[in-house]
Amino acid sequence: MLDEFLQQQIQQKIKDFPVSIHWGTHSIIPSTTSKVAINVRNPRALMTLAHPTLGGLARAYVEEWLDFEGSAQDIMSLGQAYCNIDAGKDAQSSDAWMWWRHTRNRDRKNISYHYDVSNDFYNLWLDEAKVYSCAYYENGTEHIDQAQAKKLDHICRKLMLKPGERFLDIGCGWGALMLKAAEEYGVEAWGITLSQNQYDYVVEQIAKRGLGGRAHVQLMDYRDLPAELPFDKIASVGMFEHVGKRNLREYFDKIYSLLKPDGLVMNHGITFVELNSGGLGSGISDFIEDYVFPGGELTHISTVTEELSAAGLEPLDIENMRIHYGKTLWEWVTRLEANKTEAIRLIGEKNYRIWRIYMAGSAFSFDHNWLALFQVVAGKSKENGSLAYPFNRNHIYQ
Repeated sequence: MLDEFLQQQIQQKIKDFPVSIHWGTHSIIPSTTSKVAINVRNPRALMTLAHPTLGGLARAYVEEWLDFEGSAQDIMSLGQAYCNIDAGKDAQSSDAWMWWRHTRNRDRKNISYHYDVSNDFYNLWLDEAKVYSCAYYENGTEHIDQAQAKKLDHICRKLMLKPGERFLDIGCGWGALMLKAAEEYGVEAWGITLSQNQYDYVVEQIAKRGLGGRAHVQLMDYRDLPAELPFDKIASVGMFEHVGKRNLREYFDKIYSLLKPDGLVMNHGITFVELNSGGLGSGISDFIEDYVFPGGELTHISTVTEELSAAGLEPLDIENMRIHYGKTLWEWVTRLEANKTEAIRLIGEKNYRIWRIYMAGSAFSFDHNWLALFQVVAGKSKENGSLAYPFNRNHIYQ
C-alpha cells in the first residue's frame, strides 16, 4: 500500500517533466521522448522520488537504489527542475561546532580518503600533467591538456616567478605546478601534501626529470612548516577548502610567516556565491560531506579577503574563474564516462557513481552561479609599507 501511495505521489509530482520512470517491468511514468530515464532498483528510492532533494537523489544513485539513463548534463538539469530549488541560496550557516574537524590527524585522514584512491583512476580523466584543479581556457576552445598548461603558466606569471627564487606550493597535488616552476621558471620549488600517493608520485617525477636539488616535496601539514627559511613566492591551489572556516586566520597567518617581505602569495580556491551561505542546499552539502570531501568547508570571497588582510597580507589581484571550472568539470565527467569500465575495475561501482555525480553536480553548481572559483594574489609589504608590484597587469598576459 505504501509503495502504491508513493508511486501516485511520484506520478503527480513528475507528470509534467520530460522523464520516464520504471520499476522492473512496471512503468511508473511511461516511456516518452525524454532524454532521461530513471530505473528504480530498490523500493527505498520511491520515498526519495516522492520527496526529492538533490542530495537525496545523488545518495539514491550512489547506493544503487536507482539508475539514471541519459547525459550527466540532462540528469542534473532534470534534478534541479524536479526539486524546484535554488541550491545556492538554500542553506544557512551553522558551523559553530566545526572547530574539532580540522585536527592534524583528522585532516590527514580526510585528504587520504579523497586523494589516495588510485593514481591510475585519476589518470583516466585528468590531463597529462595530472592537474586536479580548475583549468584556464584562454579562448574557450582548448583541449584539457592545453588549458591546464595555460593555468599553470597563468599562476607562475601572476606570481612573477624568477630564477633563483624560493617557491612553495601548499597542497602540491601530483606536483604539476612546482615541477613546471622549477623546470621553466628556474625557481627552487618546494611542495607539501598530505597524500601518500601524491607524495610518492612527485618523488618519482623529481628523480625522473633530474630535478634533485631544484625541487623538493614533503609529506607534511602546512601548520608544521618552519618559518626560518622564508619563501619569495607561495601558491596554494585547491587546498584552502580543506582548512576550515574557523582556521582561515591561522592559515593566512602561517603564510605570512613563511613569506619574505616583498613576497607574493596566490590563493586559488572554491567559494560560495551566496554571502552568508552555510552550504549548498537541497541536501548537497550533506552528500559531499558523507561521500566526497569529509571535513571540506567553503566560505564567501569577502571572508577570504577579510582574513587574508587581517593576517597582514595585501590583496593585489582577484580573478573569478567560475566559468572555467564549470567547463573543466564537464570535461572531466565526459572523460570519466568514456572510461567507465576501467574506472569501475579500479575503484568499484559505488565509487565510480560518487565521482560521476559529484563532478557533474559541481559543474552544474558553477554553471548556475552557486559556486565560484577565485584566484587572489596578495603581497607582504616591507616595514616601510612599500611593495614592489607593477602598475599594470601586462606581466600576466604577455
